[in-house]
Amino acid sequence: MSREDLLKIDGVITEANSGSHFSVKLGDGRVITAKLSGRLRRYHIRVLVGDKVTLGLSPYDLTHGLILTREKLGQSPARRSF
Repeated sequence: MSREDLLKIDGVITEANSGSHFSVKLGDGRVITAKLSGRLRRYHIRVLVGDKVTLGLSPYDLTHGLILTREKLGQSPARRSF
């Protein structure tokens, strides 16, 4: 399954577990487990408790996700260029 086939959902990190696994609370109140994507591990992007993240969920298993991106704090969603 390619990355384009994943369902993209926003959530907030609630707990950091061992081995790059996290508990993430979704907008509807569900808490699921998620792991870091390879790109985040490769570039050493740190994900902390309280960070807003975008998850990719498989349509076949909605209880486990893949953290695709982390929202940068202090920046609006639309990128500014000066």
